[in-house]
Amino acid sequence: MLLQMTEDPLYLYLHSPSRGGVYPGGPDRGKTIGFCCYRWSPDILGQSERIDPVRRMGIGLLGVGAYLPRKVLTNRDWEAHCGVSGEWLAMRTGILERRIASPGETTVDLAAKAAEAALAEGGLSREEITELIVATDTPEVFVPDTAAFLQDRLGLGEIPAYDLAGSGCNGFIQGLTIAISRVRDEGGEILVIGVELITRLIDWGDQRIAPLFGDGAGAVIVGESARLEVMATYNATDGSKAEALGKEVGGTRVPITPERVARGEHKHVALQGEQVFRNAIKRMVEAGRVLLGRVRLDPQDVALLIPGQANIHIIKAVAAQLGIPLERAAVNLDRYGDTGSAAFPIALDEALRSGRIKPGDHILLVAFGAGFHWGGALIRY
Repeated sequence: MLLQMTEDPLYLYLHSPSRGGVYPGGPDRGKTIGFCCYRWSPDILGQSERIDPVRRMGIGLLGVGAYLPRKVLTNRDWEAHCGVSGEWLAMRTGILERRIASPGETTVDLAAKAAEAALAEGGLSREEITELIVATDTPEVFVPDTAAFLQDRLGLGEIPAYDLAGSGCNGFIQGLTIAISRVRDEGGEILVIGVELITRLIDWGDQRIAPLFGDGAGAVIVGESARLEVMATYNATDGSKAEALGKEVGGTRVPITPERVARGEHKHVALQGEQVFRNAIKRMVEAGRVLLGRVRLDPQDVALLIPGQANIHIIKAVAAQLGIPLERAAVNLDRYGDTGSAAFPIALDEALRSGRIKPGDHILLVAFGAGFHWGGALIRY
C-alpha cells in the first residue's frame, strides 16, 4: 500500500493496487482511496466509491460560550487577607484579580451557564446535542461524574455523557480531540465543556497556590461546520513527572482520613514550580510547532494565540519561542487568574464577541497541565 501526500496538508491518500478499499477484490480494487481529517477531495477521488464515513464538510465549532462568576477578588483583597503584596503577585504572575464562585454555586452551575451561552451563540436547541464531555478537575461530587448531573440539569436526554479529569489545563484540548473523532465517526453535535471551581478546593492559607486560581467555565459545540473549523489537534503525555503538579490526598494512594482533614492536607496542591514552569514553556512550544507543521502554516499566519493562562512569563516565553508577537496572544489571567481547562473556551468566546478574530483567521491553542499532559488545536475561522 502506497501513501501519497498532496499539496493540501489535510489530505492523505492510500493507493492499494492489490486490494479494493477495505475488502480484497472489492469494487475499488486498484483505485486511489482518499482519507482526510475532515473532508473529501473530489478531484483526487474521482469516481471512487466513498467507503469511509468522513463528511464532506469540515468539523468545527457550531457554538461558543462562557460563564464567569460575578464576585471579583483583587490582589489588594489578597494582601489584606494574607499579607502577600499585591504588587509582588502582579509582577510574578501577571494576575491582578480573579473571579470567585458564590457559596451557592457549584461546578454544575458554572458549566450549565456556559453551555446555555454556547447553545444560544450557535442557535442550537438542547435536543440537537448528541453527546456531552466535561473536562474538570473540580467535580460536583467524587462519584458519579459531573457530566451525569449536568446532563440532567440541561435536560439533554439519555445521551452519552462523561468526564475527563486529572489533566489540568489540557483537559479541554483532550475533550475537543475526542469530540472531533466522535463526530467524524458518527456525526452529531457534541457539547464540550471546560469548567473549574478551583477556589473551593484549595487551601486559602497557602500563599504559593491560592492567589493563582480563579473560577469559570467555557463551552463549545462540535459538529459539521465550515465556521471555526478545527484543522488539527495534538496531545501528548509524560507520566514520569506526574508528581510535580497535582492533589495527592483523596485517592487510593493517600486516602482522606480525619487526621489529614484536620491538618488541611486534603486541600494541599503539590507544585514543583521550577519544573512546571520550564516544562510548560517547552511543551506548549512543542505543541504549537507540531500543529503549524501539520497544516503547513508559518507563525505569521497565526492571528490569535491562546496559551494556557498560568503565568504571564510563561505566555511571553511561549509566544517568543513560537515567533508570534505578544500582542497576538490572548491574555485573560490578569482578570480571571488561572481557570485551568476553562481558560481556552473563555478566551475564544471573548475573541469572538470582541471582534478580535475575523473570517479567514487562524487561531492556535496550546495547553499544558498536570500529568504532565499537553497539547493544542489549530482552528480556522
